[in-house]
Amino acid sequence: MDEEPIPADPTPWDPSSTWGESNVDWDALAANWGDADMGSTRKVPIDGRDENEELHWYDPVVHATRPGPGVLPPLMAELLHDPDHALYTVITQPHPPSASPHVPSADELRAAIPHPNAYYCKEHNGWVFLQWKSSTVLPPLVKEFSTPLPDQARRKRTVSCVGDGEQPFGPANLTHHWHRYEKAVDATKLNPPYAHGELLLDLYLCCQCSLYCLVSDVIPGVIPTKLVDEFTRDKLSHPAIDKTPRATVVAGWETILTIIDNRLWRDEKRSLPVGRPKFRSKVGWSTSVQEVFETIGFPLQDLQQGQSASELALQPPPIDPSTPEGRASRTQLLRAWVEVGAWLTIYQKSKDSLGSYNPMVLYVKADSARDMYQAGIGAHVSQIPRGLLPSALSNYTALDEAWKTLGMTPSTYSPELLTFAYFAQCRCDPANTMTYFTQIHGIVSIMMQLGQNVPSELQTLIAEERSRFRFTPDDLREAAKFLGFGRDGELNVELDDEVDDDFIAQAWRSARQRAWQDPSNATTRRAQLNEALRLIAEHRGSEKLLKVWNDEKGSGMSPDTAYSTLEVPRDVDETMLLTVYSMRVEDQPSQAERMREALSVIAEVTNSDRLRHFLATGQDPGDATVTSTTPDMPRGLNQLGNTCYLNSLLQYFYTIKDLRSAIISIAQADTKALDESKFTDDDLKRHRVGGRLVTRREIMRSKKFVNLLAELFFNMEYCENPAITPEIELAKLALVTTQDEEEDEVDKAGTDSSNDTDATLVDDLAPRPTYDRVSSSPLQSPTGSVLGKRSRDLDSSMDVDASAPVASPSERLEAAKTLTSSPTRHAQDATELIEDAIASSSKLPPSEPSTDVEMKDESQASKAPPLPPRKPRQTDDSVMMFGRQHDVSECMDNCMFQIETALLDFQGKETSDDDKTSPIKRLFYGKKKQRLTALSPRDDAMHQSSIHEKEDLFSHLHVNVADEGFDLYDGLARYFDDVVELGGQKKRMEVSLVDLPPLLQIQLQRVQFNRETQQAYKSQAYVKFGETIYMDRFLDSANPEKKARSKELTAELTAARDRVYKLTQGKHAPFASALKNTADFLSSQTILPDLSSDESLVTSLRKEEALITEQLRHEREKTVRLKQQLEDLWKDDTSAAYELTSVFIHRGSSPSWGHYFFYSRNLPNNPDSWFKYNDSDVTAVSKDEVLADTTGSTANPYMLVFVRKGCDAIETVHRFNPENIEDA
Repeated sequence: MDEEPIPADPTPWDPSSTWGESNVDWDALAANWGDADMGSTRKVPIDGRDENEELHWYDPVVHATRPGPGVLPPLMAELLHDPDHALYTVITQPHPPSASPHVPSADELRAAIPHPNAYYCKEHNGWVFLQWKSSTVLPPLVKEFSTPLPDQARRKRTVSCVGDGEQPFGPANLTHHWHRYEKAVDATKLNPPYAHGELLLDLYLCCQCSLYCLVSDVIPGVIPTKLVDEFTRDKLSHPAIDKTPRATVVAGWETILTIIDNRLWRDEKRSLPVGRPKFRSKVGWSTSVQEVFETIGFPLQDLQQGQSASELALQPPPIDPSTPEGRASRTQLLRAWVEVGAWLTIYQKSKDSLGSYNPMVLYVKADSARDMYQAGIGAHVSQIPRGLLPSALSNYTALDEAWKTLGMTPSTYSPELLTFAYFAQCRCDPANTMTYFTQIHGIVSIMMQLGQNVPSELQTLIAEERSRFRFTPDDLREAAKFLGFGRDGELNVELDDEVDDDFIAQAWRSARQRAWQDPSNATTRRAQLNEALRLIAEHRGSEKLLKVWNDEKGSGMSPDTAYSTLEVPRDVDETMLLTVYSMRVEDQPSQAERMREALSVIAEVTNSDRLRHFLATGQDPGDATVTSTTPDMPRGLNQLGNTCYLNSLLQYFYTIKDLRSAIISIAQADTKALDESKFTDDDLKRHRVGGRLVTRREIMRSKKFVNLLAELFFNMEYCENPAITPEIELAKLALVTTQDEEEDEVDKAGTDSSNDTDATLVDDLAPRPTYDRVSSSPLQSPTGSVLGKRSRDLDSSMDVDASAPVASPSERLEAAKTLTSSPTRHAQDATELIEDAIASSSKLPPSEPSTDVEMKDESQASKAPPLPPRKPRQTDDSVMMFGRQHDVSECMDNCMFQIETALLDFQGKETSDDDKTSPIKRLFYGKKKQRLTALSPRDDAMHQSSIHEKEDLFSHLHVNVADEGFDLYDGLARYFDDVVELGGQKKRMEVSLVDLPPLLQIQLQRVQFNRETQQAYKSQAYVKFGETIYMDRFLDSANPEKKARSKELTAELTAARDRVYKLTQGKHAPFASALKNTADFLSSQTILPDLSSDESLVTSLRKEEALITEQLRHEREKTVRLKQQLEDLWKDDTSAAYELTSVFIHRGSSPSWGHYFFYSRNLPNNPDSWFKYNDSDVTAVSKDEVLADTTGSTANPYMLVFVRKGCDAIETVHRFNPENIEDA
């Protein structure tokens, strides 16, 4: 096959250009390549590539057959053994004859070398088993591997990828591509076998030829490396008077070798006195010298045992081969003789001078094996040249990971070899194709940044790969950003694994629709969006997204052209459109593709699922009202914008039977008649909602809200569609408070107060408290929260400033208690959201003023302070289609306020906050008793107060979620007994429940505050809860003795948990591991000798580590024991039982944005089953999903709702089923 030339002067490539904005004309470059299947790689010999597999690199089916990443021969040579250490072939030579009866035989000398394929390493004084061989039969494997072996049929076709004459038509591959399998072969099973014990070898296989390589770890020599190094250093640092340092080393080792030689060949049996001058002058004496001789079998003994004087001497070992002991000693001495001889042979090859010293004759020959084994595996310089890397890159350490990932070394770089390495990795490890492209892209980029001349082959390679949709992580981030993902993106949602494919597809469709808003740039932008979706689809390995891309990417046809092609007006309905389309295709079959393209564009512009279904299947699904959803299945709610939390709330309200009935009962109310109703000032003064009077405006607004809500409930009962779209006005009334509207009107130059009387206007002057609401904290988070209210409710009527700075033993928890959640932007998630809520970040309103108020007697009248002048509020139309956003709790408060206001009976008797005739008060409100006490008698004496106890209503209980390892009871215990700061003084706030509501709402406060960063964050901690909770322990009527004991246990439990936290997660923690690491470092480091020798310091550190470890164990066991005692204390108190009915979930890592959905238990009919309400989707799920441990997930409960056991307040499924109507 003729090679196609590469363009000589391609357009310079600019790696600094961002994704989708490259200055290089890649299409022009690609046009010069010819066929896209090979391109520039035609000049690089490489076999085994599969175009289909490379294009579908993300497909798991492709991954299953490939062996994974490999390495080129030069890098493999470094992996076989330390590249700074040389390996040597060792051969023994004939020894002079001797009359000794035990002279070693030739076979014994050969056996002294561990194996014919063993090579000696001087630096380790050990051996490396190394064998390379071309064979169609693999060596015996000892195990199976997680990644498959290379295709054996392909390997058998070629003897070797490297070498002349092996492949008559030229090499199919530039070089070998090796794959490593650790500890794969048992050396004792080879021929010849390794006969010195168990030895497992690493196996390297070339995936393209029959060559394989076996290598071992270092096989230790007889004398340990440590002793060899110590002996050598000692001689170098203490040379003999008549010798150079190196000659002293040689003389010392020669003496040891001579002693071994005399024992083996001359049967020398005499002892060697170590104290005599001759021995000391040649060998010396030290602990390391003694260890050397003991290692080779010469023990130290006293020649004068039993006498007053003693003389130490080395005793020769037995070498008689007829005895087991003699054979063992003989084998060890022979191995040591070979190793010391080889060591001396290699040491003497150095050019450093031995002076006048004449070394002894050695009978061991050692020759470097580097050239031999490098040539055998294809790594020799004659096979792969060195020195072609530009000098500017030779020491550029930032590229080390790139070279290693591609399986090569920088010293062996050439454009051809780099190209081969890249394609070989992609061929064998397709799953990581984009990783390899990122690395080669990075190498080329660095070349250009350093001003190097990038070879045309590499420029063309990058261009070619770009045309095949190869991308880098930067490209992926840009693609996600292009579709609107990211915190600052239009969707305000991060693209992570929790975002499903349907959401991504809809984001892409919506972005393509918006592209038509700029007709001049629409075609280019849509093409970029198409490329972005394909890139994301391939990265995720999503066949679903790839099918969406393939089916819907279309071309550059504009909407106007699409409508004119089908000759229909823009306002044509879908039924007529499909009829016309079918007629046009039938009349003009040659134009069928163009007609189909036009219909595809219209489907995209109109966001029509019906048209998409028709294009995909050829079948018209009909009107959207035709659905297969069963009649008794709850209906979902379509999104109107970033309102997923509102949908959850409305669905929750619908499951509450009495509330639903009360709202539907006024569904026929006539809003116009209501407007004409006249309420006297006295009528308005007789009713209070939320602790205050209401205005006519609020009454009319609430009536409207409830009428719209009743209409929605009616549709949820009778509608056959699987999902219902709430009215825009309903969402606006739910999300925007009356106060917001009034502020907006003031901003617009006035408020219409014609419906307000003098009496009601006076009440409107004071700030309007919402349900269970407190003032803002001075520690206002710079980032708003959508996850709910503060953890502690201090009623404003107690004249207590809830915003005072807090100090508590648990700093993080207390910081969270002072955190205020602010109006902020919520996450947007689902189809309509993406189309309609394209917004920048929302503006935070100014925090409410916080004023310290001293506690005083309730009888004292207080005059409300004058209102501060209004600050003009900055408006931003992009915040939301309804205007200002509020958090979830504010939305619930606003809805409950309006429902209660709308259901007021102005013809009845006067009502108060304690009145239970209202469904809201009857269902949601209980009564709690709050008691403030001094922390100490001294504090009580210094700060006298006449207000200590007060009863108040509550609709929520709040649990701070700051740390792991807590359950719901733990969180509630902190709510009911806490320390707060009032007027600069700490007080104990004790709360007990006087009256329990049918529905118990517990809000998990996940918004926490980091004092160091001064930022709010969302706690992802898992809070364990079950299907049932017993509130007896928190009742005001609970057994006082048990409450006292419970208080003691809780205090001990909290203290123990705090100690565990400080030791493991507090500032500078964890301490145990830090102490251990410090001790390990000090005991092993050699840079600072003074520290290494300070054993007392290391010992102290290890004692401290052991002490802390034991303390942690003790505290953890204590927490378990105390927790069990606490639960045992209350185990028989089960009269106030509540059953779990609803779980609200927030998914997202930020407290400011995310997605909301909720679970509802199928009560009363099927309590073991649950429904998941996720906007328009309602599915049946198991209780295991609801109660699952959410550790590691960003989808966590933020509100739990329990229903009083035996109370029939919940009816989850309330649907009209015509099948249940009996025939008349």
